[in-house]
Amino acid sequence: MTTRAQRRRRMSRRARLRRTITALVAVALLVGGVTAFAVLRDPATPSAEAKPTATAPSPPAPTPLPTPLTPAQKLLGTTSDPTACAVSFAGDGLALDPQLETQDLRYDRLPIPQIDGRVFAGWYATAADAAALSIPGRVNGADLVSCTGRQKTLFGAWTTPEANAAEDAGIPILMYHQFTRRPEGEDGWLRANYIHVGDFDAQMAYIQESGFYLPTWDELSAFIDGTLFLPAHSVVITDDDADSSWLELAAPIVDGRHLLTTSFVITSARSEGTPNRFVLQRSHTHDMHRAGASGKGRMVDEDAATIAADLEQSAMILGAKEVVAYPFGHYDDTTKEGLRQAGFELGRTVEHGYVHVGKDKLALPVIRMNYGMTVEDLRDAIG
Repeated sequence: MTTRAQRRRRMSRRARLRRTITALVAVALLVGGVTAFAVLRDPATPSAEAKPTATAPSPPAPTPLPTPLTPAQKLLGTTSDPTACAVSFAGDGLALDPQLETQDLRYDRLPIPQIDGRVFAGWYATAADAAALSIPGRVNGADLVSCTGRQKTLFGAWTTPEANAAEDAGIPILMYHQFTRRPEGEDGWLRANYIHVGDFDAQMAYIQESGFYLPTWDELSAFIDGTLFLPAHSVVITDDDADSSWLELAAPIVDGRHLLTTSFVITSARSEGTPNRFVLQRSHTHDMHRAGASGKGRMVDEDAATIAADLEQSAMILGAKEVVAYPFGHYDDTTKEGLRQAGFELGRTVEHGYVHVGKDKLALPVIRMNYGMTVEDLRDAIG
């Protein structure tokens, strides 16, 4: 039987045990809290909050858009020809597409723009040349194409109708025929036709060294219309018949001096191509350079339709339809109508004179060059 004293001792032991357990639990809680706090405070200890936040990948940089091609670059993209040159046009009031040209060949039909109340004064190599209307800087179909990087810009200029009228240019068209190496000339009734080749070279040297402007036929036509300014210091060089002496003796001279010259070809007698890049071949008719029923040239004996058919055949062979030199200089109103029906704009006679604004385009006069004429004679005739 348990005594009261024993019960008190057991209760006392139990109370001490409970206090001991409570103290141990408190200590354990305290130690755990400190450790947890240390873990949170230690930067070397990884934790959920200390982990770096994942960075979203940057979007890829947008692909840059290609620089748009210029009109000249687009034009060059249409050809694989390494000698092609895209020629652009700049100037007041001008909005023209570029055109393809071929380097080391002459410019092919440069545009002649028109604006009411103004007169176009040509294309120039630089803006300064355009502002000054500098003849040495003026560029046309008498000049060879030269480009940098397969591109070139030409600068247009304008003048006024009043300034054009004040210039009062009279454009000479020189007419040569045959050539000879004989200083004393050739014998026979065609003696006057034969120019000594030395005299011809001296005359061409004078034109070259004096800086004459050499208009193309489309320019001469626009000049007559009053829409294009030509300087008084201009000249057109032509030869009739495409005689073998022209091809052998004279054509090399105009080639060497880079002088634009027109050879009027009788295509029934000669159909080969141009002898060099400075010689234009234009129509002297196909088969009308002979006498008709009247004893004059066929161009005054045939009807307009027959004349037109002959000229169409000539143009097909030559690949050009611009100007006709009348055989023997014979023409009349029916002849002119034949030219119109065939689509020719200009007709050249053998009548003496100069081309002025307003001149009849189907009756262009000439300066005939005869045997014995010197450089001084040429200077007197053309300035």
